[in-house]
Amino acid sequence: MDNRNIVITGLGLVTALGKNVVCNWRNLELKNSGIGCYPRENQPEPFNYIGKVHEFRIPKGMPRKIGNQMKFLNRGSLLGFIAAHEAVTSSGMEISQITPDRRALCIGSGDHTKTGYDFLFPAVKKGTDGKFRHVNSKQLNETCLHEVNPFYLLESLHNNLFSFLSAFFDLKGPNATLASLSPCGLHALEAASRMIRQDQADMALVVGCGNWITEIPLYELQGLGLFSHCREGAQSFKPLDKRRNGFIPGEGGAAVLLEAEGTARKRGAFIHGRIRGTGNCIEFDSAHGLGVSTKVSLRCMAMALKDAGVDAADLGVISPHGNATRMGDRSELESIQTLLGNHSSQIPIVAMKPFTGHMGAASDIAEMILGLKGLQKGMAPATLNFKASEERFSHLNISNAHLSCAGNRFLSVSCGMGGQVASVLVEG
Repeated sequence: MDNRNIVITGLGLVTALGKNVVCNWRNLELKNSGIGCYPRENQPEPFNYIGKVHEFRIPKGMPRKIGNQMKFLNRGSLLGFIAAHEAVTSSGMEISQITPDRRALCIGSGDHTKTGYDFLFPAVKKGTDGKFRHVNSKQLNETCLHEVNPFYLLESLHNNLFSFLSAFFDLKGPNATLASLSPCGLHALEAASRMIRQDQADMALVVGCGNWITEIPLYELQGLGLFSHCREGAQSFKPLDKRRNGFIPGEGGAAVLLEAEGTARKRGAFIHGRIRGTGNCIEFDSAHGLGVSTKVSLRCMAMALKDAGVDAADLGVISPHGNATRMGDRSELESIQTLLGNHSSQIPIVAMKPFTGHMGAASDIAEMILGLKGLQKGMAPATLNFKASEERFSHLNISNAHLSCAGNRFLSVSCGMGGQVASVLVEG
């Protein structure tokens, strides 16, 4: 056994589907979706459907000094903290036994809670008497003093969660915050894995958080043509299906605790899985616009397999990015078809975002967690709302029912704008 092999000993997850890992998995098994209808006045119909978190628990017994800093966390960062706390607690690790400079932290922050200046809208409305033509400066200033959160600037910082978690768990080792969209959650995971493998740290907390359900991100994503028309309500999110027309956004937090395998076994930790291989590619192809070309996606998955030293035939499940855009899904399925070759009809292909909504960087880590839980149960989760793929992909193993999973290796892929792809191969 290589003592620097990377294992996962803690899991944390809060999404629209559930308040923790157990609740998320239970609802996934029941094929429930966390996406719901939340009507918004005078806004486009697609904005009414989102994956919104309703239930979560703030940890008790928080030191007052650190607890006071929670007011600086925006919505996505708060959900990221809750997931991180669950991951550390569930790992059974006594962090105090590891020196602070050997505790790593990597965060993928795809949060857009405070994008724009919508928080100023009520004050501007009053300062212009609702006509938005002439500003009464005195009235505007007075209204801002009473109605604008003075911490709005701090809430907009992507590395706020990093500062909070560093203080809460006394993490003073190697670290990184990656503020972007998908696939920065998997980028953070790869960075943390390398920190342990290169003996820079003994443990690493990896967090992905995201919030895409406030007004400005909604308008921006709709403007890019990425949203579903939602003509079938919450069932409109149909990744890999021939009727797909875009995704439905969500919010959430996901986290994993990584350790060197030798250290984890020595303390008797329960090992959820191993990080066997990673892949990371970027190549902009103008023909694919904001999406990812087939050759880049294929190269990234092949890179993860080579890093792990396994063949495509050894996979139990593949989980593509699956954001239900016409070009994006088609490109991914073409690359998977090529990767699997003669095994393309046997290995289950699963798209999990319809369970939670697309949560940006949080989806990267969340789907890996749910994939791991599936391996433990010998199950490949259903692709909700799927009925039939395009004719050329009809032989691929995609289903709206849970499938049995023969292998114990899970390949998760995440794509981003401008030709970014990241993949991770996890062994259960």
